[in-house]
Amino acid sequence: MIKRIKRSFSSWIRKIFKKKAVRIGIYGPPNAGKTTLANRIVRDWSSDDVIGTVSEIPHETRRAIRKENVRINANGVAVTLDVVDMPGLATKIDFHDFMAFGMDEEEAKRRAKEGTEGVIEAIKWLDDIDGVLLIMDAAEDPFTQVNVVVVGNMEARELPMLIVANKIDLSDASPARIKSAFPQHPVVPISALEGINIDKLYESIADRFG
Repeated sequence: MIKRIKRSFSSWIRKIFKKKAVRIGIYGPPNAGKTTLANRIVRDWSSDDVIGTVSEIPHETRRAIRKENVRINANGVAVTLDVVDMPGLATKIDFHDFMAFGMDEEEAKRRAKEGTEGVIEAIKWLDDIDGVLLIMDAAEDPFTQVNVVVVGNMEARELPMLIVANKIDLSDASPARIKSAFPQHPVVPISALEGINIDKLYESIADRFG
């Protein structure tokens, strides 16, 4: 009850004082394409090239990375964002997964520890953001424990959210599965890597968070 009152009060304050920028967290499981999308947003709407490093190794992003004052203008609606690329969310991080990429045991355990710390940091950031882009791999089963827990957490916090069905350039991608799994939320199918349907995402961001 107290947390809900605080959220309502914060929302009321934001409406009165019109925050300069809307702080948007990019969330999702490892390797869903969060950093690829963050990089594309930054390239398209700011003078910077990238915000983070993309890798096939899970949990490459181990700390939240923030790019301030990214101004998006779509469908005649302008919105200024603070884009925060979050570490990948997972219920369990096993060091053996890193050893599969050629790391020795010591390095793998260090990476697993950093990945776990990154998950904790991403969760803490939920108290300091205004909305969420939840990235899901459209070629994977969306009805996972991580996705269900994350969506439930966002709903409990009453955070505005867009689900981004990424990787539609893959032959086995099915955004319809994501829409079916989470029909209560808007879903925008894109390929962050290829830029497919990215203008539609910008329009949805402007409509949802502007």
